[in-house]
Amino acid sequence: MVSARPSEPAQHERLYRSLRARIMVGELPPGQALTLRGIAAEHGVSMTPAREAVRRLAAEGALTLSASGRVATPALSEERLEELAALRALIEPELASRALPRAHFALIDRLAAINGAIAEAVERHDAVAYIRSNLEFHRTLYLRAQAPAMLAILETVWLQLGPTMRALYGRIERHEPPRHHRLILAALKAGDEPGLRLAVRADVTQGLRHLSPDGAPRRR
Repeated sequence: MVSARPSEPAQHERLYRSLRARIMVGELPPGQALTLRGIAAEHGVSMTPAREAVRRLAAEGALTLSASGRVATPALSEERLEELAALRALIEPELASRALPRAHFALIDRLAAINGAIAEAVERHDAVAYIRSNLEFHRTLYLRAQAPAMLAILETVWLQLGPTMRALYGRIERHEPPRHHRLILAALKAGDEPGLRLAVRADVTQGLRHLSPDGAPRRR
């Protein structure tokens, strides 16, 4: 018996989630041009699911869609970078603070294991694996906050920053996981809410402040 082909809504949802994940972890660089035809062909779907997925991602700021129909990943201005970094600095310490009362030892062990995966990605110089594991570290903690609306807003910020984070990784030489992760783990173990807020804020803002509009390090 031949299985039925997925419906266009199902194809759209699958394509949307696939593109969204790729953009969030930096698989596509800033300013990467895309075409609806190319997206459709790559994922084996018709133009309609591709068009709907692109429109949805454009509404989230993950893609830019010009009046002429040109599709691209966002190349963020300095002002936009600062705005998104400020959002992270506001939202993530709050999520971490809300997660702290539910930060049991099993969660802390899980975060430490993810930090180990980040270290392995650093050793391999694998930017995408680094970004994916880094986001997993933060998301795993923030899920304990039980604040789904706040987390949804944050994921939209991560989505817009994904390509830029990939560009940033290529400009900052790393030899170990982010040092602030160790401070986050220590604060969780100690139940230190002010220390946790400080460590999270430092972790999420330290990298982006080094970027200028063209991706070069800023002058201090």
